Amino acid sequence: MNAFVTGGSGFIGRRLIARLVEDGVEVHALARSERAATAVRQAGAVALRGDLTDGPGLLEALAGMDVVFHLAAETDVLAPAEQHRRVTVDGTRAIVEAARAAGVPRFVHCGTEAALLAGAPLVDANEDAPLRPDSPAAYSASKAVAEQIVRDANAPDFATVVIRPRFVWGPDSSLIGAFAAAAEAGQLPWISGGHHLSDVTHVDNAVEGLILGWRRGLPGEAYFITDQERVDLRDFVSLLLELAGAPVPVLEIDGPTADATVPVPIRWFLGQPCTLRTDKAVRELGYAPVTTHQAGIAALRARGGQPAGTSASSSAGAM
Repeated sequence: MNAFVTGGSGFIGRRLIARLVEDGVEVHALARSERAATAVRQAGAVALRGDLTDGPGLLEALAGMDVVFHLAAETDVLAPAEQHRRVTVDGTRAIVEAARAAGVPRFVHCGTEAALLAGAPLVDANEDAPLRPDSPAAYSASKAVAEQIVRDANAPDFATVVIRPRFVWGPDSSLIGAFAAAAEAGQLPWISGGHHLSDVTHVDNAVEGLILGWRRGLPGEAYFITDQERVDLRDFVSLLLELAGAPVPVLEIDGPTADATVPVPIRWFLGQPCTLRTDKAVRELGYAPVTTHQAGIAALRARGGQPAGTSASSSAGAM
């Protein structure tokens, strides 16, 4: 079996490549830079230097692939809207078109619950909740448009599946790396106390969801993937920051102050609950978490406070 991965040098991508190789799959990964190429080679993939706009080269690289895993996206939530459109929307459209033209039979897209956010919290939400391409947050809007492109492309000879993990954590988490940098700069306040109920997803569980999406996902469908262990957001983020050797913030602000000073979607992520149902993934994919919180936290403790990973554009990072 042959798989092609975009965003393979990112946090989720590296773990996905390693898992695919472990399962006996030959993996090829797109790499925009030599640094990215080194990262995907170290994970076990064959590196293809280029980007999503390289039409002829991409078409040639996709020939003979059994599946494309599309993880590449703009993950800097504060980047300009044009950057989100160019990387996330245009990049998704390009890889979808290339995969269809190359005759790839399956396409798995790494989505996010952020594609459903436009201000109101998600509480016990399932996959019937609508995408929000009209979201005032460029990150959310672009991820919604990208997901719709993928789902609209589904056809009898081109099965597309979307996997939506929430708050992906684990060793070298890019999201915790971004939080650590903000905490060190004194720019990570707790909104309304920060004690909001939230679902989260260990990177191994996110990868499990992506693999199951390839092997069992119903064409044209989307699936939420979580640890199925809900957390108090402040307590959980504080623990992850502590384990990463980063300062734990103590600053608290109220809702109106956050509305005036904290940009979206950061305000939504830190200032409201987000709980998701995984019934559909359990029923249709046979999904079950492969890493528990106890095991994931123990692994982080064993690392001895090594610094968290840093966020990188054009690599997958699910909020």
